Amino acid sequence: MATIDVQVHCYERNHPGRPWVSVLAGPPEVTGADMIKAMDEVGVDGALLISVFAMYRWDASYAVGVHKQFPNRFALIKPVNPNDPKVGETIEEWAKMDGTVAVRIMMNPDVSSDPADPGINKVLSTAGKNDLAVNLMCRGRLPQVAELAKRNPNTTLVVDHLGLEQPFHPPAPKEPWAELPLLLALAPHKNIVVKISGACTLSHEPFPYKDIRKPVDQILNTFGLDRCMWGTDWTRAVNLLTYKQGVDSFRAEDWLSDSDRATLMGGSLSKIYGWAPKKR
Repeated sequence: MATIDVQVHCYERNHPGRPWVSVLAGPPEVTGADMIKAMDEVGVDGALLISVFAMYRWDASYAVGVHKQFPNRFALIKPVNPNDPKVGETIEEWAKMDGTVAVRIMMNPDVSSDPADPGINKVLSTAGKNDLAVNLMCRGRLPQVAELAKRNPNTTLVVDHLGLEQPFHPPAPKEPWAELPLLLALAPHKNIVVKISGACTLSHEPFPYKDIRKPVDQILNTFGLDRCMWGTDWTRAVNLLTYKQGVDSFRAEDWLSDSDRATLMGGSLSKIYGWAPKKR
């Protein structure tokens, strides 16, 4: 079974030709070749490459270029703007592009908290019709996600980063799992799946971060392994751990079984997004 990271970012140095809007935690540059090198060193076969909203907002051109360079290793996810009247057209065009598997909504304050918001529901319905999942950066919005799932039963909704606050720098939040019950409450909605991404950044212990295992096990047991996907959220996590630590913490022999690990670290993702990297 291929090992697939559910979220990584690539970006180039800030320059006038493609200026950053703001700064993301990470090195000055992480090219596609840089990300491939990091993956190869730890045996990660592929990854979902998410265009960096903090730097590039709705412009996914850099991620698209990386995919063209490494089409067998990355699939693509693009942030879209639910406040844009033409967002439906944007999604339809994105769906036609090679390597695309999802779109993403950053549920920031400028995005409505109303489950009936026409813009958000336009994104979800259009994505569903085009066989694209919708990733939701939705910390603080989990009850809204439940209502959106009811309104869009034929669209797969992906809760980013456990639906929890995650740090860019140490230390981890004092009570990082305080909102876990809100996430677990989403499990009855079968079109909601969860990214177990960046979980290691919530640990108060050194590698292998054993204090995250109990809450992660709660998520796995509540949603089922087929609705959970492992990932590092690289490069956001770079100030808290190495890429190797983010991978190896889930490969610990005293935690997951081989079959559970294979499902969590690639098998479920392939089914949810309909994509897998081609064998090297």
